[in-house]
Amino acid sequence: MDIDLEKSLLLKHNRRSHSPLPPKHYLYTVNINKTSMSDKATHGFDTVCIRGGHTSESNRAHLTPIYASSTYVFDSAEQSMATFRGEEKGYIYGRWGNPTITEAEEKIALLEAYGLTGADGAPLQLKAILHASGMAAVTTMLLANVKAGQKIITHFSLYGGTHELIEKILPTLGVQAILVDFHNPTAVEEVLKTEKDIVLMYLETPANPTLQCVDLEVLSTLGKQYGLTVCVDNTFATPYLQQPFRYQVDYVMHSTTKFLNGHGTAIGGILLGRDVARMSTHVTKTHRLLGGNSNAFDAFLLVNGLRTFGLRMERHCSNAAQVADFLAAHPAVAKVNYLGLAHHPDHHIAMKQMRHAGAMMSFELKGGFDAGVQFINKLKMCTNAVSLGTCDTLLSHPASTTHIGVAREQRLQFGITDGLIRLSVGIENVADIIADLDQAMM
Repeated sequence: MDIDLEKSLLLKHNRRSHSPLPPKHYLYTVNINKTSMSDKATHGFDTVCIRGGHTSESNRAHLTPIYASSTYVFDSAEQSMATFRGEEKGYIYGRWGNPTITEAEEKIALLEAYGLTGADGAPLQLKAILHASGMAAVTTMLLANVKAGQKIITHFSLYGGTHELIEKILPTLGVQAILVDFHNPTAVEEVLKTEKDIVLMYLETPANPTLQCVDLEVLSTLGKQYGLTVCVDNTFATPYLQQPFRYQVDYVMHSTTKFLNGHGTAIGGILLGRDVARMSTHVTKTHRLLGGNSNAFDAFLLVNGLRTFGLRMERHCSNAAQVADFLAAHPAVAKVNYLGLAHHPDHHIAMKQMRHAGAMMSFELKGGFDAGVQFINKLKMCTNAVSLGTCDTLLSHPASTTHIGVAREQRLQFGITDGLIRLSVGIENVADIIADLDQAMM
């Protein structure tokens, strides 16, 4: 497709959605951690993707190498003591940190804080900890902030792994989860008034796979009013589309496996916190003791994926807008769950807090379960896989895969119908994506 035409289509969709241009078109003052650049220079989002978090390497390597070392050497006993005490910066042991991991952490922290300021008016500073998976990051956050006898409040539409962690693991540790419809702030406040043991609010928006959105500003304000720690899973949106720290939340988590890596090459997760001192002490200690650390090779793959993050997201979003329009008009499709379509019940919330509707959607085939299975089997170019956020278009049929063990009644309650297809729109030529979807529905 002609490049100018694609840009025109993206701009048209943004106007239709009342959404501003993606953040790559803005310039903000950010601290690029690189010795050859000014700490107060003004840089665009894509520049941060490429250069953010990078420091000069002692052997003058262009890119930060894979530091495949389990431990690090000290020049003296005095230096080792000072490093263990935190009086001198340095690496000690692979589970505690690694130069390759540090670059990934600092780059993502800069992206989540991009253009935001703290209470003092200075650029917002965040602390990030890279984990072996998104679930490891969620686990660290929960165990660092909730103890036996306390409760958390969350909503129904959560990633399956998070839902199981909350429902099956936390109760064995004496922690109860209360599920409320977060679309109803009045109901949320009624629970907060009566349940005095609630200490943490957990949000996921947009949600998987129905693309439900909840209002970050309203819920975070409510959580803070009742003294709660507020946490947000930002995996589906990414900092390109949505920055939860704008709404004074305390923690943000990602599965870096998805859009941040973008190539399906490595599993990972990241936890970011606003309270840098707490993140550097109590939360870091929890992370190290749980042992859910990342590794240098996966961090290296993540850093290289992030270098094209802004460009990839622009194409993901442009393609998704056109695919959604195609599906909405297709006679075999009963419903399209895409936040950029005005009929989505959460369209107005998404356009309030997201810069674009994103690359994720789901749609219901009229033929139900059998139609879903047949559709997946007829795909020729697009990929049948359960992940998301990679360069290639991925589709899955939840009723026959990820939710096959869930009772149908409960599955339907979550909005996961028999003919529902989840779609992560890739960056291929959009005409090829649409052609493959079309032939698979014939």
